[in-house]
Formats: sequence, structure tokens, C-alpha cells
Amino acid sequence: MKVSDKVVQSLRILIEQNNMKVGDRLPAERKLCGQLGVSRSSLREAIQQLTSRGMLLSKVGAGTFLQQLPTNWSQHQIVQPLSDLIDQDPAYRFDVQEARTILEGGTAWYAAERATPEDLQNIRDCYAQISHFQAIGDDDQAAQADARFHLAIAEASHNLVLIQMMRGLFDLLQFNVVLGRRKVYSEPHRFDQLHLQHQQVIDAIERRDPEAARQAVCGHIEFVIQQVRSIDEEDARRQRASRLNRI
Repeated sequence: MKVSDKVVQSLRILIEQNNMKVGDRLPAERKLCGQLGVSRSSLREAIQQLTSRGMLLSKVGAGTFLQQLPTNWSQHQIVQPLSDLIDQDPAYRFDVQEARTILEGGTAWYAAERATPEDLQNIRDCYAQISHFQAIGDDDQAAQADARFHLAIAEASHNLVLIQMMRGLFDLLQFNVVLGRRKVYSEPHRFDQLHLQHQQVIDAIERRDPEAARQAVCGHIEFVIQQVRSIDEEDARRQRASRLNRI
């Protein structure tokens, strides 16, 4: 990893620790160098990198300002090229789902052990939003609520590394959820199954049953994988049949 990339990560952590908001001004260059323990040239290279991506805004004589929260930086650094791969390569979509199984199985486990009443309410609220937006036919908002549901479980784990990983991949998670919902949520009976699976995850966390929570969230993701594969195979059969009919 280049020095400037390490400084970017250090800046990200500093911004999150200080709970900075969009529009806030970063500390002066000399102070930042001291806080991060880096040279002025390395800091300037990192800031220029983030400015060119629209994450920071530098104003001559005024300082450097936060344009995007660090939770969205991944969209420019990681998520966009990965999203392109998901769109272009169906097999890559399943790799993402498998990675989610590993990561989210762990967050669900610890959420069942550590979730506070506030965490549980947040998870419940996200669950309710999924149902609300699905009922009114707003697929985009339903997908966002679905992704927030999984992120809320990660936050309930109270494991900072797992939370940072989930936040860093949030846009990728949301993109993956959108693609899955286009297929799996297209039929009412599948929606009912997925709705029940979300409820089973919540129930396991509220019962303080880590293994049940892990199995519920992994089973949910595995169900989506199998359903998408089945739908893809059926689409491929129809396309082959259509080509044969034209011969």
C-alpha cells in the first residue's frame, strides 16, 4: 500500500472518531500532520487524491472541507469497479454473496450476544421499512432499507472492525441487494419467504441465541443464492428454446 493510501485510511479514521459532518473543515495542515504522524508531502498527496475524487474540497485561504462522509468513500475506491464486475459477470455476484455469508454470519452471532435495546429497535425499524416500501412498490427504497437492515445487525455486534468492514462495503452490499431483489422479489411467494427469513434473524438475536442468528442470516443469503441461480438457469433455458424456435 502506498504511503498516500495509508494516510487516506488514517484521515478516514480521524474523521469518524471526531464525528465530522459534511461541510466541516479539516484541521490545519500542520495540526493534521502531527495528529496523523505523517509528513506534509504525504498529507498533501492524500488530500489531493481525495479532492480529485470529490470527497474533500480545498478552498484557497479557507482550508479543506469534508464533501462526503467516509462511509461513501468506498463507492469511489472499491465499490464502483466491483459493481461493474457484478453487473458484467454473473458468477462474481455469487462470490459477493459467499463473502456476505462469512462476514454477516459473524456479525449476527455477536449481535445476538451484545445487542442493546436501542440496537434491537433499529433492526426492527429497518425491517418495518422494508415491508413498507415493498408494499407501496418502491423497489429502490426497499433495497436501501434491506441493506440498512443488514448494516444494523453489524452495528449491533459492537465489533468495530466488523462494523467498519460492513460500512466500507455498504454501497457494494446495496448494489448486490438491488440485483438480488430484481430477481428473487419478482414473485409474491418468494417475498413471503424472504420476509419470514428476516423475521427469523430478528427473533434469534432477540432470544440471545448466537448460533441460531448465524444460521438464520447464512440461510437467508444461501436461499437468495440458490433462487437467483434457479432463475438464471430458467432464463437460459427460455433463451435456448427461443433460438431453436427461430431455426
